[in-house]
Amino acid sequence: MTIRAARPADLPLLQLVEVAAGAPFREIGMPEIADDDPPPLTTLEHHRERGLAWVSTLPDDSPVAYLIADRVEGYLHIEQVSVDPAHARQGLGRALIAHAAAHARAEGARALTLTTFAEVPWNAPYYARLGFEEYPASELPPGLREIRAREAAAGLDRWPRTVMRRGL
Repeated sequence: MTIRAARPADLPLLQLVEVAAGAPFREIGMPEIADDDPPPLTTLEHHRERGLAWVSTLPDDSPVAYLIADRVEGYLHIEQVSVDPAHARQGLGRALIAHAAAHARAEGARALTLTTFAEVPWNAPYYARLGFEEYPASELPPGLREIRAREAAAGLDRWPRTVMRRGL
């Protein structure tokens, strides 16, 4: 697998990856997450234009996983990392996060951050295995508090959520 910057032609394919990656949530009683719309093309383009969208591709150059990020409070904040379940358990998510970490270090970011479901096995427990730690809510800077507020307004707090950080 190859990791490269996302291209405009990739963006509709990333939406398909997102839909596929959401399906397992149905099996754990989170159908609303499974049925959630993928990020709009404008959102994906926003990240791509800023150089903060990467894909993992098959040998034919078709994306099967992606990561999009933003710069928040001196951190590189991972907005989304998704892997098509047909290509899961091959280290694609881990490789994308390592790529984002290298990018963040080169930019001088202090850490990677993300928000995630606390009890979903392929969410917070997975990120903990990759070296992320829970970021105490009382210590969150304004930008991360704003992200959590948007998530709560979107109904994501129906399930336990957490903010995690991994130092660089």
